[in-house]
Amino acid sequence: MASAKEIQNRIKSVQDTMKITNAMFMIASSKLRKAKKEVEVSGPYFRAMRQTIAAIQDYAPAVQNRYYDKRPDKSGKDRTYGYLVLTADKGLSGSYNHNVVKLVQKELDKHPGQNALYVAGRLGRHLYRKQGENVMHQFHYVVEDPSLTRVREVSHRVLADYNEGKIDELYMVYTRMNTPMSCETKVSKLLPLDEETFQDIPDGKYREVELFPTPEAVLDNVIPIYLHGVIYGALVASFCSEQNSRMLAMQSATNNAKEMLHDLSIQYNRIRQTAITQEITEVIAGARAQRQKQ
Repeated sequence: MASAKEIQNRIKSVQDTMKITNAMFMIASSKLRKAKKEVEVSGPYFRAMRQTIAAIQDYAPAVQNRYYDKRPDKSGKDRTYGYLVLTADKGLSGSYNHNVVKLVQKELDKHPGQNALYVAGRLGRHLYRKQGENVMHQFHYVVEDPSLTRVREVSHRVLADYNEGKIDELYMVYTRMNTPMSCETKVSKLLPLDEETFQDIPDGKYREVELFPTPEAVLDNVIPIYLHGVIYGALVASFCSEQNSRMLAMQSATNNAKEMLHDLSIQYNRIRQTAITQEITEVIAGARAQRQKQ
């Protein structure tokens, strides 16, 4: 059985750990509130971009654009699938990173040897570098504090590789928070675009639009902005999910620490009671021995 001093040291260690988990919970909560505000501020602008694309499609349904090109001439093993993977820079966030990696592996297994990865997040970079996957580009300082300026590097890189023919399809693996207690890891197709994607957007149809100089030129300028917004939204959604997962993990760790403190306190009190009882018994025995001598 552990001594009272050992239990005291363990209680102090658990208390110190609980202070850290509490602090991490508060930090994650603050970051989550900030990220939600950024989504609310930027959301209307990118929704307007989607409505503009829907209006162009309705006004000029036969318009041709490179971002809609399915590249039917490439099939089978000639086709390259790109995946923009959004992981975290830090751990201690429950199953957040594990779920992303698991879903990415499931996608990679569909067409082995034809994949190209674009990885954001330190944990993802280290994992895929160790596994020897085909990582086309690694993005730093993006997932921890997503901003439109930092995300522009991501969108420019994937669009450039798509336009140069390095990848034929582009998907994004990210995490979205459905409720404060539930997060969902998703795969979203970015390129090539499907006309059906914009058919159910309100306020996008039957509006008067002026396309100058041509519908193709307008789409060439609008679609990159739209994709930039989609990637930014996914990064912010993943950031919110990461912080929410970290809050839940830290809350669970704090609760476990409280239970451990309760059990250790009971164990410590029992040892103290045993020690006190033993001391009293020794005193009584000593006093009895003295009386017997007298």
